[in-house]
Amino acid sequence: MIDAEQLRKALLEQLQALRDCGVTHLPRQDWKSLLATPAAEQSPPGSPQLLVETTSSRDQTLRDQTLRDQTLRDQTVSRGPVNPGASTAAAANAPARSAVAGSRAATTASGFGGSSPAGQPDLSPYAAGIDAAQRPAALQVLQSEVAACRCCPELVRNRRQTVFGVGNPQARLCFLGEAPGQEEDVQGEPFVGAAGQLLDKIITACKLSREEVFILNTVKCRPPMNRTPSDLEIQNCWHFAHRQLEIIQPEFICCLGSVAAKSLLQTSKPIAQLRGTFHQYRSSRVLVTYHPAYLLRTPSAKRHVWDDMKLLMRELGVEL
Repeated sequence: MIDAEQLRKALLEQLQALRDCGVTHLPRQDWKSLLATPAAEQSPPGSPQLLVETTSSRDQTLRDQTLRDQTLRDQTVSRGPVNPGASTAAAANAPARSAVAGSRAATTASGFGGSSPAGQPDLSPYAAGIDAAQRPAALQVLQSEVAACRCCPELVRNRRQTVFGVGNPQARLCFLGEAPGQEEDVQGEPFVGAAGQLLDKIITACKLSREEVFILNTVKCRPPMNRTPSDLEIQNCWHFAHRQLEIIQPEFICCLGSVAAKSLLQTSKPIAQLRGTFHQYRSSRVLVTYHPAYLLRTPSAKRHVWDDMKLLMRELGVEL
Protein backbone atom coordinates (compact mmCIF):
# COMPACT_ATOMS: atom_id res chain seq x y z
CA MET A 1 0.00 0.00 0.00
CA ILE A 2 1.38 3.38 -1.01
CA ASP A 3 1.25 6.13 1.61
CA ALA A 4 0.82 9.86 1.15
CA GLU A 5 4.54 10.63 1.47
CA GLN A 6 5.48 8.10 -1.23
CA LEU A 7 2.84 9.48 -3.52
CA ARG A 8 4.01 13.04 -2.88
CA LYS A 9 7.63 12.14 -3.73
CA ALA A 10 6.56 10.29 -6.90
CA LEU A 11 4.44 13.23 -7.99
CA LEU A 12 7.26 15.71 -7.37
CA GLU A 13 9.63 13.53 -9.39
CA GLN A 14 7.19 13.47 -12.31
CA LEU A 15 6.56 17.21 -12.13
CA GLN A 16 10.29 17.98 -12.05
CA ALA A 17 10.86 15.81 -15.11
CA LEU A 18 8.06 17.57 -16.96
CA ARG A 19 9.36 20.96 -15.86
CA ASP A 20 12.83 20.07 -17.17
CA CYS A 21 11.24 19.31 -20.55
CA GLY A 22 9.48 22.68 -20.68
CA VAL A 23 5.97 21.29 -20.23
CA THR A 24 3.70 23.99 -18.85
CA HIS A 25 0.29 22.37 -19.20
CA LEU A 26 -1.19 18.89 -19.12
CA PRO A 27 -4.68 17.92 -20.30
CA ARG A 28 -6.95 16.41 -17.65
CA GLN A 29 -6.48 12.87 -18.97
CA ASP A 30 -2.69 13.21 -18.72
CA TRP A 31 -2.95 14.35 -15.07
CA LYS A 32 -4.93 11.18 -14.40
CA SER A 33 -2.20 9.12 -16.07
CA LEU A 34 0.51 10.98 -14.14
CA LEU A 35 -1.20 10.41 -10.79
CA ALA A 36 -2.15 6.79 -11.39
CA THR A 37 -0.78 4.33 -8.84
CA PRO A 38 1.35 1.57 -10.44
CA ALA A 39 -0.37 -1.81 -10.49
CA ALA A 40 2.18 -3.33 -8.10
CA GLU A 41 1.52 -0.59 -5.55
CA GLN A 42 -2.26 -0.31 -5.75
CA SER A 43 -4.12 -0.63 -2.49
CA PRO A 44 -5.86 -3.95 -1.81
CA PRO A 45 -9.65 -4.12 -2.17
CA GLY A 46 -11.44 -2.46 0.70
CA SER A 47 -8.52 -0.24 1.71
CA PRO A 48 -8.93 3.55 1.74
CA GLN A 49 -8.00 5.28 -1.51
CA LEU A 50 -5.87 8.41 -1.67
CA LEU A 51 -7.41 11.26 -3.58
CA VAL A 52 -5.16 13.89 -5.13
CA GLU A 53 -6.62 17.05 -6.59
CA THR A 54 -4.79 19.44 -8.89
CA THR A 55 -6.00 23.00 -8.66
CA SER A 56 -5.61 25.88 -11.05
CA SER A 57 -3.26 27.58 -8.57
CA ARG A 58 -0.92 24.58 -8.62
CA ASP A 59 -1.01 24.61 -12.42
CA GLN A 60 -0.14 28.31 -12.36
CA THR A 61 2.74 27.68 -9.95
CA LEU A 62 4.13 24.99 -12.27
CA ARG A 63 3.83 27.31 -15.27
CA ASP A 64 5.51 30.17 -13.42
CA GLN A 65 8.39 27.94 -12.29
CA THR A 66 8.83 26.57 -15.82
CA LEU A 67 8.97 30.07 -17.26
CA ARG A 68 11.58 31.08 -14.66
CA ASP A 69 13.66 27.99 -15.46
CA GLN A 70 13.44 28.69 -19.19
CA THR A 71 14.45 32.32 -18.68
CA LEU A 72 17.46 31.21 -16.62
CA ARG A 73 18.51 28.74 -19.31
CA ASP A 74 18.16 31.39 -22.01
CA GLN A 75 20.23 33.84 -19.98
CA THR A 76 22.91 31.20 -19.44
CA VAL A 77 23.09 30.45 -23.16
CA SER A 78 23.25 34.17 -24.04
CA ARG A 79 26.24 34.71 -21.75
CA GLY A 80 28.28 32.18 -23.70
CA PRO A 81 30.71 29.53 -22.35
CA VAL A 82 32.24 30.14 -18.95
CA ASN A 83 35.47 28.51 -20.07
CA PRO A 84 37.17 30.71 -22.72
CA GLY A 85 38.83 27.64 -24.16
CA ALA A 86 35.41 26.31 -25.14
CA SER A 87 34.86 29.13 -27.63
CA THR A 88 36.84 27.40 -30.39
CA ALA A 89 34.80 24.20 -30.12
CA ALA A 90 31.61 26.23 -29.94
CA ALA A 91 32.53 28.08 -33.11
CA ALA A 92 33.26 24.82 -34.89
CA ASN A 93 29.85 23.46 -33.94
CA ALA A 94 28.01 26.71 -34.67
CA PRO A 95 26.58 25.65 -38.08
CA ALA A 96 25.25 22.36 -36.67
CA ARG A 97 23.79 24.06 -33.61
CA SER A 98 22.22 26.68 -35.85
CA ALA A 99 20.55 23.94 -37.86
CA VAL A 100 19.31 22.29 -34.68
CA ALA A 101 18.05 25.64 -33.42
CA GLY A 102 16.20 26.07 -36.69
CA SER A 103 14.55 22.68 -36.32
CA ARG A 104 13.61 23.54 -32.73
CA ALA A 105 12.10 26.85 -33.83
CA ALA A 106 10.08 25.08 -36.50
CA THR A 107 8.88 22.61 -33.87
CA THR A 108 7.74 25.44 -31.61
CA ALA A 109 6.03 27.24 -34.46
CA SER A 110 4.01 24.19 -35.43
CA GLY A 111 2.67 23.54 -31.93
CA PHE A 112 3.43 21.49 -28.82
CA GLY A 113 5.82 18.69 -29.58
CA GLY A 114 5.86 19.62 -33.26
CA SER A 115 2.35 18.40 -33.97
CA SER A 116 -0.73 20.09 -35.28
CA PRO A 117 -4.11 20.16 -33.50
CA ALA A 118 -5.66 16.74 -32.95
CA GLY A 119 -6.85 15.19 -36.20
CA GLN A 120 -4.74 17.49 -38.41
CA PRO A 121 -1.30 16.47 -39.71
CA ASP A 122 1.39 19.14 -39.87
CA LEU A 123 1.39 20.46 -43.44
CA SER A 124 3.84 23.34 -42.95
CA PRO A 125 6.84 23.12 -45.32
CA TYR A 126 10.26 22.19 -44.00
CA ALA A 127 12.45 25.14 -43.08
CA ALA A 128 14.86 26.24 -45.79
CA GLY A 129 18.57 26.66 -45.26
CA ILE A 130 19.60 23.35 -43.62
CA ASP A 131 22.54 22.53 -45.86
CA ALA A 132 23.09 18.85 -46.61
CA ALA A 133 26.68 19.11 -45.37
CA GLN A 134 25.46 20.32 -41.97
CA ARG A 135 22.95 17.53 -41.41
CA PRO A 136 25.28 14.88 -39.88
CA ALA A 137 26.61 17.34 -37.28
CA ALA A 138 23.12 18.70 -36.61
CA LEU A 139 21.83 15.19 -35.98
CA GLN A 140 24.76 14.53 -33.64
CA VAL A 141 23.88 17.62 -31.59
CA LEU A 142 20.25 16.50 -31.43
CA GLN A 143 21.33 12.99 -30.44
CA SER A 144 23.10 14.47 -27.41
CA GLU A 145 19.85 16.16 -26.38
CA VAL A 146 17.99 12.85 -26.69
CA ALA A 147 20.59 11.06 -24.54
CA ALA A 148 20.19 13.71 -21.81
CA CYS A 149 16.38 13.59 -21.80
CA ARG A 150 14.71 12.75 -18.46
CA CYS A 151 11.10 13.51 -19.37
CA CYS A 152 9.70 10.02 -18.68
CA PRO A 153 10.97 8.78 -15.28
CA GLU A 154 9.81 5.18 -15.77
CA LEU A 155 11.57 4.88 -19.13
CA VAL A 156 14.71 6.56 -17.80
CA ARG A 157 14.88 4.15 -14.84
CA ASN A 158 14.57 1.08 -17.05
CA ARG A 159 16.53 1.98 -20.17
CA ARG A 160 20.15 1.07 -20.89
CA GLN A 161 20.47 3.88 -23.39
CA THR A 162 18.43 5.99 -25.76
CA VAL A 163 17.99 4.85 -29.36
CA PHE A 164 18.30 7.83 -31.68
CA GLY A 165 18.25 6.57 -35.25
CA VAL A 166 20.61 5.38 -37.97
CA GLY A 167 21.16 5.86 -41.66
CA ASN A 168 21.83 8.44 -44.32
CA PRO A 169 21.33 12.07 -43.19
CA GLN A 170 20.50 12.94 -46.82
CA ALA A 171 18.08 10.03 -47.24
CA ARG A 172 15.15 10.41 -49.60
CA LEU A 173 13.24 7.83 -47.54
CA CYS A 174 12.78 7.51 -43.77
CA PHE A 175 11.26 4.54 -41.98
CA LEU A 176 9.44 5.61 -38.80
CA GLY A 177 8.75 2.91 -36.20
CA GLU A 178 7.25 2.75 -32.71
CA ALA A 179 9.83 2.35 -29.93
CA PRO A 180 13.00 0.34 -29.19
CA GLY A 181 12.75 -3.26 -28.07
CA GLN A 182 15.15 -5.27 -25.92
CA GLU A 183 17.84 -5.73 -28.58
CA GLU A 184 17.60 -2.10 -29.64
CA ASP A 185 18.03 -1.02 -26.02
CA VAL A 186 21.20 -3.13 -25.79
CA GLN A 187 22.76 -2.07 -29.09
CA GLY A 188 21.52 1.52 -29.25
CA GLU A 189 20.29 1.14 -32.84
CA PRO A 190 16.69 0.84 -34.09
CA PHE A 191 15.33 -2.34 -35.69
CA VAL A 192 18.11 -4.81 -34.91
CA GLY A 193 15.99 -7.58 -33.35
CA ALA A 194 13.80 -10.09 -35.16
CA ALA A 195 11.52 -7.36 -36.53
CA GLY A 196 14.59 -5.45 -37.66
CA GLN A 197 15.93 -8.44 -39.54
CA LEU A 198 12.62 -8.68 -41.39
CA LEU A 199 12.78 -4.96 -42.16
CA ASP A 200 16.28 -5.48 -43.58
CA LYS A 201 14.86 -8.14 -45.92
CA ILE A 202 12.10 -5.77 -47.01
CA ILE A 203 14.61 -2.98 -47.68
CA THR A 204 16.87 -5.37 -49.62
CA ALA A 205 13.91 -6.63 -51.68
CA CYS A 206 13.28 -2.98 -52.57
CA LYS A 207 16.85 -2.82 -53.97
CA LEU A 208 17.92 -0.47 -51.18
CA SER A 209 20.15 -0.76 -48.10
CA ARG A 210 20.03 0.54 -44.54
CA GLU A 211 22.84 2.91 -45.46
CA GLU A 212 20.66 4.59 -48.10
CA VAL A 213 17.63 5.22 -45.87
CA PHE A 214 17.19 6.63 -42.38
CA ILE A 215 15.48 4.59 -39.65
CA LEU A 216 14.06 6.14 -36.47
CA ASN A 217 11.39 5.56 -33.85
CA THR A 218 8.59 7.70 -32.45
CA VAL A 219 9.83 7.10 -28.87
CA LYS A 220 13.56 6.92 -28.15
CA CYS A 221 13.53 4.76 -24.98
CA ARG A 222 12.37 1.18 -24.58
CA PRO A 223 9.07 0.90 -22.69
CA PRO A 224 9.29 -1.79 -19.97
CA MET A 225 8.31 -5.26 -21.19
CA ASN A 226 8.04 -3.83 -24.72
CA ARG A 227 4.61 -2.40 -23.96
CA THR A 228 3.03 0.18 -26.25
CA PRO A 229 4.21 3.71 -25.37
CA SER A 230 1.68 5.77 -23.43
CA ASP A 231 0.14 8.92 -24.89
CA LEU A 232 2.17 11.03 -22.46
CA GLU A 233 5.43 9.28 -23.43
CA ILE A 234 4.70 9.88 -27.11
CA GLN A 235 3.87 13.51 -26.36
CA ASN A 236 7.11 13.96 -24.41
CA CYS A 237 9.28 12.39 -27.11
CA TRP A 238 7.64 13.30 -30.41
CA HIS A 239 9.44 16.62 -30.78
CA PHE A 240 12.72 14.72 -31.21
CA ALA A 241 11.41 12.74 -34.20
CA HIS A 242 9.85 15.93 -35.55
CA ARG A 243 13.24 17.68 -35.42
CA GLN A 244 15.05 14.68 -36.95
CA LEU A 245 12.70 14.88 -39.91
CA GLU A 246 13.16 18.66 -40.03
CA ILE A 247 16.92 18.15 -40.38
CA ILE A 248 16.79 15.24 -42.88
CA GLN A 249 13.84 16.60 -44.90
CA PRO A 250 13.05 13.30 -46.65
CA GLU A 251 10.92 13.13 -49.77
CA PHE A 252 9.12 10.07 -48.41
CA ILE A 253 8.30 8.67 -44.97
CA CYS A 254 7.12 5.10 -44.42
CA CYS A 255 5.21 4.69 -41.15
CA LEU A 256 5.63 1.21 -39.70
CA GLY A 257 2.63 0.47 -37.48
CA SER A 258 -0.16 2.40 -35.81
CA VAL A 259 1.90 4.34 -33.23
CA ALA A 260 4.05 5.91 -35.95
CA ALA A 261 1.10 6.60 -38.23
CA LYS A 262 -1.09 8.12 -35.53
CA SER A 263 1.74 10.29 -34.20
CA LEU A 264 2.84 11.57 -37.60
CA LEU A 265 -0.58 12.03 -39.19
CA GLN A 266 -2.54 12.90 -36.03
CA THR A 267 -5.21 10.35 -36.82
CA SER A 268 -7.08 7.59 -35.03
CA LYS A 269 -7.77 5.55 -38.16
CA PRO A 270 -6.52 1.93 -38.22
CA ILE A 271 -3.71 0.80 -40.51
CA ALA A 272 -6.14 -0.98 -42.83
CA GLN A 273 -7.80 2.36 -43.64
CA LEU A 274 -4.53 4.29 -43.98
CA ARG A 275 -2.43 1.97 -46.14
CA GLY A 276 -2.48 1.76 -49.91
CA THR A 277 -2.40 5.52 -50.53
CA PHE A 278 -0.13 8.48 -49.91
CA HIS A 279 -0.67 11.05 -47.16
CA GLN A 280 1.12 14.31 -46.50
CA TYR A 281 3.36 15.40 -43.61
CA ARG A 282 5.01 18.76 -44.14
CA SER A 283 7.01 18.46 -47.39
CA SER A 284 7.10 14.64 -47.28
CA ARG A 285 4.77 12.12 -48.86
CA VAL A 286 3.80 9.46 -46.35
CA LEU A 287 2.94 5.81 -46.85
CA VAL A 288 1.57 3.72 -43.98
CA THR A 289 2.04 -0.02 -43.66
CA TYR A 290 2.15 -2.77 -41.05
CA HIS A 291 4.99 -2.99 -38.53
CA PRO A 292 7.46 -5.87 -39.13
CA ALA A 293 6.68 -7.21 -35.63
CA TYR A 294 3.05 -7.58 -36.72
CA LEU A 295 4.19 -9.51 -39.80
CA LEU A 296 6.04 -11.97 -37.55
CA ARG A 297 2.75 -12.65 -35.76
CA THR A 298 0.60 -12.46 -38.89
CA PRO A 299 2.54 -13.73 -41.92
CA SER A 300 -0.53 -13.40 -44.15
CA ALA A 301 -0.15 -9.61 -43.97
CA LYS A 302 3.24 -9.72 -45.73
CA ARG A 303 1.55 -9.53 -49.13
CA HIS A 304 -0.10 -6.24 -48.13
CA VAL A 305 3.25 -4.81 -47.08
CA TRP A 306 4.83 -5.88 -50.34
CA ASP A 307 2.02 -4.16 -52.27
CA ASP A 308 2.73 -1.02 -50.24
CA MET A 309 6.46 -1.26 -50.94
CA LYS A 310 5.88 -1.64 -54.69
CA LEU A 311 3.75 1.51 -54.60
CA LEU A 312 6.44 3.35 -52.64
CA MET A 313 9.29 2.20 -54.89
CA ARG A 314 7.35 3.21 -57.99
CA GLU A 315 7.10 6.76 -56.66
CA LEU A 316 10.79 6.70 -55.66
CA GLY A 317 11.71 5.70 -59.20
CA VAL A 318 13.04 2.26 -58.20
CA GLU A 319 12.12 -0.50 -60.63
CA LEU A 320 11.33 -3.84 -58.94
